[in-house]
Amino acid sequence: MKTQIRFFALFVVLTGLSTGLNAQVSATSSSSATIVTPITIAKTADINFGNIATNATAGTVVLTTAGTRTSTGGVTLPAISGTVAAASFNVAGAANYTYSITLPGTATTLTSGANSMTVNNFTSNPATTGTLNGSGAQTLKVGATLNVGASQAAGSYTSPTPFTMTVNYN
Repeated sequence: MKTQIRFFALFVVLTGLSTGLNAQVSATSSSSATIVTPITIAKTADINFGNIATNATAGTVVLTTAGTRTSTGGVTLPAISGTVAAASFNVAGAANYTYSITLPGTATTLTSGANSMTVNNFTSNPATTGTLNGSGAQTLKVGATLNVGASQAAGSYTSPTPFTMTVNYN
């Protein structure tokens, strides 16, 4: 009899567990998405290092994002500076969003006939992350370093291939 009671108790427990295991419940969820205004970038001014004089020693011209420049080595900056400007871009998109800034990773070459110089060490303001204002806009300024060779040949140097700036929402 004790064995029958034990089996009956075990049967009741297992039946109760299996009934609980078969119970199902459901819930639902809605789906949604918001498409934000695409981020854009448009150039408003090219980078221009202005007039530069050289001698037998190589040097550099460092152009800041504020449009000021300094020189090193055998490079001097004449009193008649010519056009000096940091590159300028208008960034636009969703108001108050932040975005990342990717500067060129390789040097850009400037040429005048068979002669060349390189531009590298690009800097930007804002530096690595920008924030669009309440109207969804911000100005991005870019400076760089011009590497001038010893006795660099006179001429008007331009880049046959422009450098690329990339912005992307964070």
